[in-house]
Amino acid sequence: MSTTTEFQVTGMTCGHCEMAIRSEVGQIPGVDGIDVSAQTGKLVVSSTTPVDDAAILAAVDEAGYEAVRI
Repeated sequence: MSTTTEFQVTGMTCGHCEMAIRSEVGQIPGVDGIDVSAQTGKLVVSSTTPVDDAAILAAVDEAGYEAVRI
């Protein structure tokens, strides 16, 4: 069963921003789907195993952006 978690990301303006976030979040064990949009500021993470929100928030921070779960 897949779990989906949604976040609002601030600071994204382009495709490069999306790639940076996708790269960092993609390194988290258990993440099997990432949908990120600079246009809407949304990040949707799908996983087959529970993923800690803090790990996702830390990955977004590592990419240079801020996020909150919505």
